[in-house]
Amino acid sequence: MTSTLFVIQIILAILITIAVLMQKSSSIGLGAYSGSNESVFGAKGPAGFLTKLTFTLALLFVINTLALGYMYSKESQSSVIDTLKSKKELNKSVAKPIAVPQSPVKAVPEAPKAVESNSSK
Repeated sequence: MTSTLFVIQIILAILITIAVLMQKSSSIGLGAYSGSNESVFGAKGPAGFLTKLTFTLALLFVINTLALGYMYSKESQSSVIDTLKSKKELNKSVAKPIAVPQSPVKAVPEAPKAVESNSSK
């Protein structure tokens, strides 16, 4: 069900975008390409129809968004923390560390001492 609502959400988003772009604005926008459509929408042109269409699509988009949120919250009733084991079970299942044998420490050879020469002139 959620996948169907998600597909509807994407379709509604695309339709809202198209409806908004077709509306007449101060710079005319894509409304310039709908010159022959004015007779189909009535004497006022597509302005009234596109406004009502945009409002209807926006309302459907909001309702679909709320439905999607409700469906997703119903599907995930448990948290990741609920699936973790309790501390007692964790302490029992934790493997004890293996003792690593210590290698003998090798002595680092000392650097040769500088020879001091006492030559006085």
